[in-house]
Amino acid sequence: MTPSPSMETEIGRKILAEHPGTTGSLGCAISEAVETATQNEGYRYVLGSVLNQVLLHQSIIGMETKIALDQYGIVPDMIIGCAGGGSNLGGLISPFMGEKLRGERDYQFITVEPASCPSLTRGVYAYDFCDTGMVCPLAKMYTLGSGFIPSPNHAGGLRYHGMSSILSQLYADGYMEARSVGQVEVFQAAEAFARVEGILPAPESSHAIKVAIDEAMKCKETGEEKTIVFGLTGTGYFDMMAYEKFHNGEMTDYIPTDEDLKQGIDGIPRFPGNME
Repeated sequence: MTPSPSMETEIGRKILAEHPGTTGSLGCAISEAVETATQNEGYRYVLGSVLNQVLLHQSIIGMETKIALDQYGIVPDMIIGCAGGGSNLGGLISPFMGEKLRGERDYQFITVEPASCPSLTRGVYAYDFCDTGMVCPLAKMYTLGSGFIPSPNHAGGLRYHGMSSILSQLYADGYMEARSVGQVEVFQAAEAFARVEGILPAPESSHAIKVAIDEAMKCKETGEEKTIVFGLTGTGYFDMMAYEKFHNGEMTDYIPTDEDLKQGIDGIPRFPGNME
């Protein structure tokens, strides 16, 4: 396993030269993986997030959820999921969103992203490169610019500059809401969940857990009864270092300033009709 960006690819070396000491992003890793695949005979690269076919594969998550809820006669009021590239969230909401788009039933969809990498809540809707090295095709999405490198604080595997084209379209059309949350509050929610449920959640999942708890507390205050479904995408046993940092008071929250975001957004391709 080689951490990205690395000195093993031309793109990796270029990124490190421009951003010394950076911890990189998903966009950096994609660029290096594509370069490696194209320069080595017999290698293939399959993107694991963002693209339409990945959301299609992930839709089994949503279908299983829908079948289970239907068997018990449960109709959710809101569905909450974490989002980096967006494939897991897209898979979770797919059958429910289909009902909403067909006018069969209404749901509230909330996507939750890290405040340190806020592509939906603070990005722009434009055609942009899917990777930092700009070797992949352009995609229409909410983006912070392919050159945006998130701060090195923990962001639960959600460190990507853009968002799935499908989810971006749904968000632009008003079918989804988006929230951004900081890492300290995410891990506070994760620990509370673990103490109650006996499951140590993945940091990615804990973004959704944080907002699910927020929404549940609102119901407690107002007296409303709502059924809340959220995506528990995995366990946190591979992220024990992050939990240790949280308990040691070393977990940091860096919220990018408008100036931080401007550099990446300024690098989005300019052509007629883009970024309008």
